[in-house]
Amino acid sequence: MEVQALSVKGSGIWNEDAMIANKEASIYGVVDGATSLVPFRGPEGETGGRMASQLLMHYFEQIGTGEERTLEELTREANRLLGEEMQAYGIPMAAKDQLWTAGIAVVRITDHHIEYVQSGDCMIMASYADGSVRAVTRDHVAHIDYESKLIWKEAIQGGVRTKDVLWELVKPRILQNKEKMNTDHGYSVLNGRPDTECYIEYGKINRIQLTGLLLYTDGLYYPEGESGERTYSAEETLLKQIIALGLEPYTEWLIDAENGDPECIRYPRFKVSDDKTGIWLNISGSQPIDIQKEKRYFASI
Repeated sequence: MEVQALSVKGSGIWNEDAMIANKEASIYGVVDGATSLVPFRGPEGETGGRMASQLLMHYFEQIGTGEERTLEELTREANRLLGEEMQAYGIPMAAKDQLWTAGIAVVRITDHHIEYVQSGDCMIMASYADGSVRAVTRDHVAHIDYESKLIWKEAIQGGVRTKDVLWELVKPRILQNKEKMNTDHGYSVLNGRPDTECYIEYGKINRIQLTGLLLYTDGLYYPEGESGERTYSAEETLLKQIIALGLEPYTEWLIDAENGDPECIRYPRFKVSDDKTGIWLNISGSQPIDIQKEKRYFASI
């Protein structure tokens, strides 16, 4: 199995993403930590998002080959440990705006199936021998982000052209959204609280005709506005580009696009460049997509 992996810091001081690569137990994953809106710094100046992602990474990387618990059970334990760590630092668990949080997407590869667990907006995509692709997971934050981005876009249409002003306009909505974490009308995320366990998604898919798996954080999302002439979804476009070009070249292309839009106008987003973490697992070693055709397409957009 060929593995491509990277984790790149975005515009922030810390890379709050983390990458899980436990070859011994065949466990791979990505973690997207998020900093609380109330300022916090760890012993070395780390943000809460950094603390959360590192704790979860270390937890999954110490899992051994003889582990019989499911990924869901392991994730529940990891979430409880995250809660204990926050309490040790005096974080009030009832105050959602002070919690360290993280989305995750983790897989465990077996001979006949892929077990997975997911929370937040970390994603898992699968490719198949016939060239088809499949979203294994769902972005549970998309509807929340839509509301915030709508404010951002309306301000742009009204003539605002600076990221700092746009952020001040959207910040109150983001503050409100924190109260929606792990609720039926909100979004899922690991935050150390027991109610997290109600919103973790998990399951397994078989390996019939499966050629590859892509795990990634939202910093690698294909940019809104770059639809080209294809009818592919953004998730399909992202997977096809990474298969065609490779994970690192795609990431470089995306960073160049973001740097060319420093005020976040062309591609509406809340940071110039978010942290980017991805793992491409080429399970079969084959390439089911017409590489040259895809390269020509992506060179033109």
